[in-house]
Amino acid sequence: MRTSYSIKAALFCSAAVLSGTSLLAQDDLLGGDVILLDEIELKRSKRDIKTDTATSETTIEQEEIDDRQATTIGELVDSVPGVTLINGASPQGSGINIRGFGANGTYGNDQKVLIQVDGASVGSEELYRISTQLFTDPALYKEVTVLRGLGGSFEYGSGAIGGVLLLETKDASDFTDGEVGFRFRQTFAGNSNGDGFSSSSILAWQPTENVELLANYTYSTQNDQTDGAGNTIGNSAFELPSIALKAKVRFGQDNAHRFEFSYNDSTSQERDVPYDSFGTTSDAFGNVDRDIYTQSAALTYGFNPAGNDLIDLTVQLSYANQEIDQTYVPGSSPLEGTSSWPFLEPLVNADHRYETTKLQIKNNALFTTGQASHDLRYGVEWSQRDRLDASSAPGGTDERLAVFVVDEIDFGNGLTVTPGVRFEDQTITGRGTTTDVYDNDALMGGVSAMYRFDSGFAIFGSAGYTENMPIIDDLGTPAFMTQSEKARNYEIGASYASTSVFSDLDTLAVKATVYQTDVWDVTSYSGIDTIDLSGLELEALYSMDNGFYTDFNANFQRATQVSAGVKGDWDNAPSDQLRLTVGKRFGQTVDLSWEMVANLEMTRATTPSDESFVNNMRVTYRPQTGAFEGVDVRFGIENVFDADYTPHLATRPAPGRTFKLSLAKTF
Repeated sequence: MRTSYSIKAALFCSAAVLSGTSLLAQDDLLGGDVILLDEIELKRSKRDIKTDTATSETTIEQEEIDDRQATTIGELVDSVPGVTLINGASPQGSGINIRGFGANGTYGNDQKVLIQVDGASVGSEELYRISTQLFTDPALYKEVTVLRGLGGSFEYGSGAIGGVLLLETKDASDFTDGEVGFRFRQTFAGNSNGDGFSSSSILAWQPTENVELLANYTYSTQNDQTDGAGNTIGNSAFELPSIALKAKVRFGQDNAHRFEFSYNDSTSQERDVPYDSFGTTSDAFGNVDRDIYTQSAALTYGFNPAGNDLIDLTVQLSYANQEIDQTYVPGSSPLEGTSSWPFLEPLVNADHRYETTKLQIKNNALFTTGQASHDLRYGVEWSQRDRLDASSAPGGTDERLAVFVVDEIDFGNGLTVTPGVRFEDQTITGRGTTTDVYDNDALMGGVSAMYRFDSGFAIFGSAGYTENMPIIDDLGTPAFMTQSEKARNYEIGASYASTSVFSDLDTLAVKATVYQTDVWDVTSYSGIDTIDLSGLELEALYSMDNGFYTDFNANFQRATQVSAGVKGDWDNAPSDQLRLTVGKRFGQTVDLSWEMVANLEMTRATTPSDESFVNNMRVTYRPQTGAFEGVDVRFGIENVFDADYTPHLATRPAPGRTFKLSLAKTF
């Protein structure tokens, strides 16, 4: 029987969880009695700060996903420090940039941000003037984790110089609460700018306690939006139907065995739209009819026997597919019929397809050696990416075999050290225009360390090295096929987390991280030899027992490049940004918040950008009694004062004032 405990004890336990302090070491504060409790999470603000790890990591959970009413995944994660959007208000012509790497307005993707959906590696390589990073609906997901920098990336892949984006789809038990029976959740949402509309229908069924089944159909549509000056934002209309299927089965003694299946599918059909989805080349390429199909699936087997901490085995087979079918609209390009047209015509009529198959076998073992406890994760991974041969996009196969080991070692005295290593062997085989074969391999790794003081303070640091292996797109440049891009990353910082800091029952958490990233043997950016960047990330939250809360984060970055021996500013560096949210919760019924975003003037670029100040307001209303009990009503205003601005790195203006409303209920 679980021992009862006072509010003071519960809050202390929460502070211990946040700061990493041992409960057993502090049992005198609880009256001398050791109380066995489940981990308690004291969360009163929009999101938590990971003060107990050296990794730069942010997790956006279901409540914040719902509150933000994001149209795209990009709009959801742009509130994370270090994350910048290339556009982002619509799936096409947009992408996610982390610490200056990832999406860009020329090739769409530089392969330096890894994206996984339920473990399946998604996205594609470079495609000229076409965004290829992520076409999916945020309504399909319950959690999005953003890892920034190399820390924590070695078990997910190589070359994650910018970071990793992990998306997890919803489960049936999220709606059934683990009870046998059916649940149905319906959400309707709309926005005023572009007459956007979205419907999400989720059917969850647990026929037994050990079987979960879920089906999710989401349909989102939007017309062209307008900016703060009232001008139409070209190529911002979209129609995106999406489905997700999820199944879980647990069986065997103590439910030690489990099978999981996940599938999601999104389709985008665009008619008579610019070939250049970023809008950077006027109408030179003309217009196309473009259909985009994105699917991913994962089948997972897990074995975690009770009483055996050495075995927590996961075997996952995943598949991801992205197809982009294009047909040129005759007469739409001013270059049609000129000497340039023989080169452009196959480009604008090209169809593209990427298929990625991956098999990963991974185990998580917990054990002790002397005074040190280990959380050891190790595995082997085979993957194969197939690319369709097309104009300016050579086809081929990229096959890789990798092994990785990550060991989180807690020495029991406040010190935690986490070394990680990954070895990857690659074979690229050309198809179509070239049938050459290239073999490469790389050994990558790093180490992080954190020391936690009993006061709630902690200091941490990390160092890592990775290689971005050659890609199929570079088959036409033999010199690049044996030259991987290489990067080092260093981080150092401090954090603090505690309760009852300024008043009884309040909560304070702060984290500051300084980072330095050096990249050389660059192949992703034409004419650039090396890239050096440094930055500072700040995160803070404060909440009070009366429901008041505030969240703050900021990112400041400086970056240079060397091209032909000449040093200059790197154009893909983001502008400095500060973000502050102030809110108040009124019990479980109302959550009111105001968000202020300051994008500072960016002059260290070929194309500078002005400063901008944007305000957003959000209200969540959940009636606890009466006819509307169980209904979630969310209202928001994005860009409250209708600011007219174009974010740095974006290729089109940001949307003007947008009213958003959503209604949701679980039956």
